[in-house]
Amino acid sequence: MPKNKPSEARPLENAMGERILDARSLRGLAHPLRMRILKSLRHDGSATASQLAERLGESSGATSYHLRQLAAHGFVEDDPGRGKGRERWWKPVHTGTTFAEGLHTSTDPEVRGAADLFLHEVATIHTQELSTWLGTKQDWPQEWAASGDLSDFTLTLTPAQLHELSEKLHAVIEPYRTVAAQDDSAQVRLHLHAFPRSAPPR
Repeated sequence: MPKNKPSEARPLENAMGERILDARSLRGLAHPLRMRILKSLRHDGSATASQLAERLGESSGATSYHLRQLAAHGFVEDDPGRGKGRERWWKPVHTGTTFAEGLHTSTDPEVRGAADLFLHEVATIHTQELSTWLGTKQDWPQEWAASGDLSDFTLTLTPAQLHELSEKLHAVIEPYRTVAAQDDSAQVRLHLHAFPRSAPPR
């Protein structure tokens, strides 16, 4: 079976192993099913197209097609340590994704459309994850329910101060990304949303 080779030999990544999305790779990823496939591979481990179809409630034909598109843009690759015969397993290439400078402010309609779709899908995924936690919280030991957080704050900041705050929050989180798993460990999803709002006139 011919192997798909990423069209970008060495995709840009940051020190945390995250893929830095440029205009081209953003357009390749900005599809709801592709983003769900990539999320599943990153969070739940390597899988075949059929396994991903079962996880996501899709057809194996759809997951197979979108896996090939993800591979063409350097987001996924074969997992040589899994599978046998014609069975093809896929794994993520990077630990996460982040925007390159300029994507948020691009004036290219195609790039802006892809960025909007990507960010709205991220927000949808976050909402689904939060709803799943609230719906299953009673199934977890009490210490997990007591340790979780669902807070919001309203601050008055300049753009520079908001950027500074975001950088500091990321710095606090970073050391926990490499904490070794223990017997009572579980995957923890941490969402950070920070954005301005228009206040009503006084």
